[in-house]
Amino acid sequence: MNGVLIDAALVRRLLTAQFPHWAGLPLAPVPRSGMDNATFRLGTGLLVRLPRYAYWAGQVEREQRWLPLLAPHLPLPVPEPVAQGEPGEGYPYPWSVYRWLEGDTASTEALTDPAGAALDLAGFLTALRSVDATGGPGPRQSNAFRGVPLGDASDSIASEARVRPKIEALKKAALVDAGLLTEVWEAALAAPPWHRDPVWIHGDLAAANLLMRNGRIGAVIDFGTLAVADPAVDLFPAWTFLPAEAREVFREAVEMDEATWARGRGWALAGSLPVPDDPYFRDHPARTTAALGHLEQILADHRRATG
Repeated sequence: MNGVLIDAALVRRLLTAQFPHWAGLPLAPVPRSGMDNATFRLGTGLLVRLPRYAYWAGQVEREQRWLPLLAPHLPLPVPEPVAQGEPGEGYPYPWSVYRWLEGDTASTEALTDPAGAALDLAGFLTALRSVDATGGPGPRQSNAFRGVPLGDASDSIASEARVRPKIEALKKAALVDAGLLTEVWEAALAAPPWHRDPVWIHGDLAAANLLMRNGRIGAVIDFGTLAVADPAVDLFPAWTFLPAEAREVFREAVEMDEATWARGRGWALAGSLPVPDDPYFRDHPARTTAALGHLEQILADHRRATG
């Protein structure tokens, strides 16, 4: 999948053509821009975000439409859209300008109060799923089908077609107990589905989408995978961000039943399988190390649950 080449010169041309009042402000790529979108800081108070691929272009409309409605109900800051750009200057997709949110990319090591972070996240998710979801978008291609049933044939990270081959590859590489991974996955598939009305989900609560200030969670960003669906997918940080001692604090505060927790383990497993020959992992050994650490947390939690 070839993405659009996006550099500061292109962004400057787009601003000049569509928002000339901002065109003279300093412009620089953020230090850690994601793979799906290019992100630039504009002046001191704004941010420009542009999809690299057609696959993700629908995320612009999702954030522009729904974030202003969700933000007043949420206990943590979230991106505030201030303008929507249109295709132009050789760039083919809609794009967004947001208010700049202060903070550093979150990491487990930087947490000064893990239990406090667990409560912050649980409070955010409880508030999010409490917002009226009438008319909200369901899982679909542009949100990577986050929130579909586990094992669903949709092209999500949690489809059988993706998860089983990854577990098999890890078995051949002898990097982790593949039999226990299969056990976790099959327990998640067998867990009863979400039995209430679908609720708002963020869809991608990785550490990269959390900002920290003074050792605490200061904001939640990147709502491109926002949808109305099964909230199990948002339990992801229990195993991939929070340290083990804070997991139970989070679980108690987020108030999810055993079946939803099991499905959450399935989503976390699906998103943490480091395929040895995938360039994303092969060329970045630290990613493999981190993913294996996440899998160990998932397996440990499964062992606790099964006695």
